Amino acid sequence: MLSKKDKELIAAATDAISSRYRNDWQEVGAAMRTRDGRIVTGVNIDAYIGRIAVCAEAIAIGRAITETGDKGIETIVAVRHPKPGEPGKIAVVSPCGICRELIHDYDAKARVIVPNNGKEPTVAKIGELLPNKYWRGNKK
Repeated sequence: MLSKKDKELIAAATDAISSRYRNDWQEVGAAMRTRDGRIVTGVNIDAYIGRIAVCAEAIAIGRAITETGDKGIETIVAVRHPKPGEPGKIAVVSPCGICRELIHDYDAKARVIVPNNGKEPTVAKIGELLPNKYWRGNKK
């Protein structure tokens, strides 16, 4: 069951993408709560060359580091805005593999809000979403 703080984070991500949605450019919003309680948001940056696109979670993490210092990730969530004419509403999505690596690199104890097969979203630890993570030996 999601806490009030988790629902607040989903609302922040939803607000971020609702006000900045651009079909085929900005479709995903993210929000993270730092370990000192601040909420930072981001939206994805798409590009004509897909491999230079940047996910919303990465933008939120970068903003948090820039604006608050590296305070760690208590909880993070991403939501996707449907395309025009697509059924459904803004909904929680799972982080991609690259984002899972990034989240784990910046806070191995981070909580991640993820979809739950059509039910209310649930929370997982980043280690549960990324078992057997690559480790170089010099990171947290």
